[in-house]
Amino acid sequence: MSKMNPIQKTALNVGTEVLVHAGPSLAQIRPIRQALVDRVESTMLGGLKRARATSQYPPGVDDDRTLMGLALLHTFERALSDHLVSPAARRSLFKILLQKLLIKQGDRAAVARFNTQYGVNPPGFLLISPGKACNLRCTGCYADSGSAVKKLDWATFDRLVAEAKTLWGVRFFAISGGEPLAYRSEGKGVLDMAEKHPDCFFLMYTNGTFINDELAARLAQLGNLTPAISLEGWRERTDARRGPGVFNQVLAAMDDLRTAGVPFGVSLTPTRDNAEEILSDEFVDFWFEQQGALYGFMFQYMPIGRSYTLDLMPTPEQRLWMWRRSWEIIRERQIFLADFWNHGTLSEGCISAGRANGGGYLCVDWNGAVSPCVFMPYSPVNINDIYAQGKTLNDVWADPFFAGIRRWQQSYRQDKGNWLMPCPMRDHHADLRRLLAEHEPEPTDANAGAALLDAGYARGLAEYDAAYQAICGPVWEKHYLRPGVASDGDIRPLPEIG
Repeated sequence: MSKMNPIQKTALNVGTEVLVHAGPSLAQIRPIRQALVDRVESTMLGGLKRARATSQYPPGVDDDRTLMGLALLHTFERALSDHLVSPAARRSLFKILLQKLLIKQGDRAAVARFNTQYGVNPPGFLLISPGKACNLRCTGCYADSGSAVKKLDWATFDRLVAEAKTLWGVRFFAISGGEPLAYRSEGKGVLDMAEKHPDCFFLMYTNGTFINDELAARLAQLGNLTPAISLEGWRERTDARRGPGVFNQVLAAMDDLRTAGVPFGVSLTPTRDNAEEILSDEFVDFWFEQQGALYGFMFQYMPIGRSYTLDLMPTPEQRLWMWRRSWEIIRERQIFLADFWNHGTLSEGCISAGRANGGGYLCVDWNGAVSPCVFMPYSPVNINDIYAQGKTLNDVWADPFFAGIRRWQQSYRQDKGNWLMPCPMRDHHADLRRLLAEHEPEPTDANAGAALLDAGYARGLAEYDAAYQAICGPVWEKHYLRPGVASDGDIRPLPEIG
């Protein structure tokens, strides 16, 4: 998430305290609620004005961060005004997600301890895929999930959460799969993990088919777990990839979540075939306005996992169009819609391998393999081995392969690299190959191993990187690096794209 200056943090902190204690009343009194939102928005725009003179970041980066911050502010406001969240969910959203994570950025004492020992801040969150099992068998699944019952045992899953809290100050966890709701160990599942750690907030990527009124009611009582439901587009595309009837099951799940007051979002996979569809006004209106999704994440198709292919990747031209179109939606509709690759300006580039300057993450899968990123399927260590040796997540973070990626990130930042193409796996594949050759991490599955031996795969990604650099480089130069014509707190206009 974007970094805020002290004034912006103070404004949001004060606003948060008011909203969390008086939210139900304010939701009924629109003028009061709107006045508070207007005050926080004004403070954020004032911070942008000051940033133009003092910021360490390119001017366009400060614009992006302000725009996404405003979208997040209005997302919270919509949740209150539309009565989309239960009392427990409201407390978690404001006290954990907004205050502890976005404003305080985790447990400060734990962060300070880590910084004293290693000279940098710890990872900001942890992604855990506790089980490979899934009731669907989607075409091109990045995790190659299915009927397999491979999983982390409950004790390991719980230790990962507890240790990330204690050692790194983490209060945010992403849960993926497989299908997270299919995970069971010792009779417990992901909702039990959220219940055991009420001081943390969990984001769960799910196909939505296990969600019913009973499960939604429990989520509403917990308040600290939000489902991001996967979609491929409209009914035809979703059912074609995920299975007949899945689209209708998603609609039913969202109805149950709305009724119970559970905040939820959508997880979208843009491909060469659906990029324009999922960013159309009609699609955005349906899911965010009619169905009540509060947020969206876009994970552009990556050529990994089951039946990987370069042919499904959005073309370089589509990717640049998606960059502009997504910011258009964020700017004009004030919808929180984050693109894992196109919005590298919000995170200072790649966040894999527990990035050294904060905000980074690591991924642990059902076999215990720890990889830099869920989309970078190469692992130098296994958490089961680490724990058997009496070591901790700090030892995982310090592994030479992860350290090598962090050095690459730092070098790219120092060389003023283009944050519109931040990913070593997808945007700088030749650099990643050199790191893989140097450190020899294990592929996390047979598909990842096959990709390493596929000369056409490496050549195709290198060609893709060059093609995208050629068309997005001028945008990075003109829109982000140059001061432009905006003044004060004005957001500069988006450039036209080809």
